[in-house]
Amino acid sequence: MAIVKLTGTVVNYLDDVKDAPKECERCAIEASNLFYLLNKLKYRLAEAGENRSWYTAVSALAIAGGPFDQYKSALKQLEPKVESGSGITKVGKILAWKFSKQEINAILLRMERLKTLVQIALELDHFKLSQAIKSCVDTLHNDNQTIKEDTSEIRKAIPALEMGADAVQQEQTRQRHRTVTDWISSINFAAQQSDIISRRQEGTGVWFTDSPVFLDWVRGSNQTLFCPGIPGAGKTMIVAIAVDHLWRHVQTQDIGVAYIYCNYKSQADQSAANLAATILQQLIQEQPSLAEPVASLYDRHAGRKTRPSLEEIRDAMQAVVSNYAKVYVVIDALDECLDQDGSRSQLLSMLRELQSTGRLFLMVTSRFIPEVVQQFSLSPMLEIRASAFDVKSSLEHRISTAVDGMFLLARLHVDSLLDKCTKKKILSTLDGLPKGSKALDEAYNDAIQRIEGQLPEKSTQAKRVLSWITYAQRPLSTEELSHALAVEVGDSELDMDNIPDVEDMVSDCAGLVIVDDESNIIRLVHYTTQEYFERIRETWNPQAQQEIASVCLTYLSFDIFASGATASYEDSASDEHPASDGGFDDGGITTRITKHPFYEYASLNWAMHLFTVQKEISELALSFLQHEGLVASTCEMINDITNNYHLYSFPEGSTGLHLTARFGLSFLFSELLRVASGATSTDANSMDGNGRTPLSWAAQRGHEAVVKLLLARDDVEVDWEDKQGQTPLSWAAQDGHEAVVKLLLARDDVEVDSQIVMMIFERSYIARDSEMVKLLLAQKEVKADSEMVKLLLAQYDIEEDSENV
Repeated sequence: MAIVKLTGTVVNYLDDVKDAPKECERCAIEASNLFYLLNKLKYRLAEAGENRSWYTAVSALAIAGGPFDQYKSALKQLEPKVESGSGITKVGKILAWKFSKQEINAILLRMERLKTLVQIALELDHFKLSQAIKSCVDTLHNDNQTIKEDTSEIRKAIPALEMGADAVQQEQTRQRHRTVTDWISSINFAAQQSDIISRRQEGTGVWFTDSPVFLDWVRGSNQTLFCPGIPGAGKTMIVAIAVDHLWRHVQTQDIGVAYIYCNYKSQADQSAANLAATILQQLIQEQPSLAEPVASLYDRHAGRKTRPSLEEIRDAMQAVVSNYAKVYVVIDALDECLDQDGSRSQLLSMLRELQSTGRLFLMVTSRFIPEVVQQFSLSPMLEIRASAFDVKSSLEHRISTAVDGMFLLARLHVDSLLDKCTKKKILSTLDGLPKGSKALDEAYNDAIQRIEGQLPEKSTQAKRVLSWITYAQRPLSTEELSHALAVEVGDSELDMDNIPDVEDMVSDCAGLVIVDDESNIIRLVHYTTQEYFERIRETWNPQAQQEIASVCLTYLSFDIFASGATASYEDSASDEHPASDGGFDDGGITTRITKHPFYEYASLNWAMHLFTVQKEISELALSFLQHEGLVASTCEMINDITNNYHLYSFPEGSTGLHLTARFGLSFLFSELLRVASGATSTDANSMDGNGRTPLSWAAQRGHEAVVKLLLARDDVEVDWEDKQGQTPLSWAAQDGHEAVVKLLLARDDVEVDSQIVMMIFERSYIARDSEMVKLLLAQKEVKADSEMVKLLLAQYDIEEDSENV
């Protein structure tokens, strides 16, 4: 406060100096700047709150002989004072400048030093401020002997200041490491590992960890261990036990452990790049010194909101693995990582490339799927079967002989005994336990009979729970599912009194459903349960998909969402929207998700559930799609979920036509066009914020039915160029949709020349499929003498005078 007041006094004095020279003007400017900065610092200190590290660093400015004292000394030189009867007063307009150039340069230097320090302080960077104060004191110390003596007190404080600076730097390093590791992968297998290992019976799996084959792999005699097993044999439990064993007995600073649990319900997250990224994350999680290759990827991609390619992740992993003596990677259920897009093959190829260094050791479990088994035909194999000891630890002898090595079947058999009230009935059930290859289906059939034998309300709820879990596009939390079950078509808001109890939901399903304690995910007991319901669900509950789609649309149509997006789409992706609790709220999205747990799932998956039942619930769907506010809210939610990743985000101005075109909802799209035709003839060409039309989106996604609907109209601009310079043809070719490309090329109003072809192939590897190349190069306007065309002809060994070119 005193410094601020004294600065104001000096500023007033300097303004009143008669015939002020340039040095006086410079002092006045510097003092004015400092007056403003010091006032700002004063208010910031009052608001410092819990930021104690910053407050401590700023306090160092006021240490005896420190920057504030040096500045105060400079002000005292400038402050003119005269004695008067009433005390110290300023001599008004008659003051004259009386300082030498050398004196004023010294004063200006002190002002400049303090200004720099205050500016750093206002940046709230306490580490940088601590270092700057130390540097300032060192400079003052070397100026002259007098200042050296004046700064003796602050120099005593420097060791403590340096320790504080080190602590701040370490905290900043830890925070950056957390940011980088959270960014590289959002998949959390740790919760699954904890949940599985917590259910382990004492002694379970010892046969596996004590087996010579496993121990040889751990010692490094073999780089790969393949562990197949029949469905329900306990492969996932064995993986959890193996990982726990590696953690307890093998892992050190020089030996890394990483693991993956593949899941048939999480196909969208199981790309080769995503799974490789989570391995990489685990290897650097507790080793910040190894994280530099990943930090480089973060610096390259985070600002642009892009993701690293598989090649970039592979290179980073090579660098990280090279710093370990050994790295153990354990993969559960590799067969549940589908290979339709090459994910499984790409992941294995990358891991085997890393194995060539001699440092990486791989263990894999799988069902006996031929294409997977073939991949490991040359590797040591240890089949996983439930041992007699493992089964007997939780079941009686008669059950263990009936289950034939299947834990799951044992559990179902135990559940089948729950409603047996007498010893005779229990023994009779045990004697009649099914065996053989069809035993599992018979056990499931028995569970269904028990479900249908309950009271009608319980039976109905069980059927709804099982249908939701079976049809869901990703695993659902208990909160998400309970909110979904509470929705009734026609609701305008959620009735909290209609939310079912989670324990009731589980118990009504006759042992076919469990809740993971760590993740709070409600799921089927096993992969084979999903397969069973996929076989029977169409007949067992034929209205399930219609009900699910109706619930999603009803939820998205709640009154609370009718007002539209909570912010502009660009703003909703930023972190500049403070929440009511003092944290940060992405323009209100966080609040909406918190208060409406099912909103995220419904926004992202309504179209998938609606696809096969468009006609049946068209009235509800059209009501939603024609409501501007509801569509805007849903698009904003999707953008938030996908972090505005360009492949999935929806530009501002997206309408129901754009949504149905993007998702291939051809019936609803035609209905929207029919309704719109009475109002305007240009709706079919309506543009979103990126200048893209419904045809542009349908072409990119390869939805032939929607494309045909649009091409049949006379008012559609087929060759419209959006803000990215792309046309429907270039989008379709770029994403490899050959059938759509053929439809567009058949039109006379679609332009394709050498330049357009060049743009397509420069932007997309997918488009470089040889058939796509031939298709585009066959167009008359594409000149065979262009450099790009010559390159493509040579690359794909196509003759210029061939049938195609």
